[in-house]
Amino acid sequence: MTWKKSSYSGGGQGDACVEVAHHHPHLAIRDSKAPDRATLTFPADTFVAFLDGLKER
Repeated sequence: MTWKKSSYSGGGQGDACVEVAHHHPHLAIRDSKAPDRATLTFPADTFVAFLDGLKER
């Protein structure tokens, strides 16, 4: 999988954020500070709905 770091990553080394990877038909999310730890995986449409909900706030 190819991981992409959030454009809102924190200061310093820019490693205070999450990373997302497309793993068809899911999206995977991990903590960029601990990439070898647990990864969360969601159906792509569910994750998109979650992001849309955040944008409405």
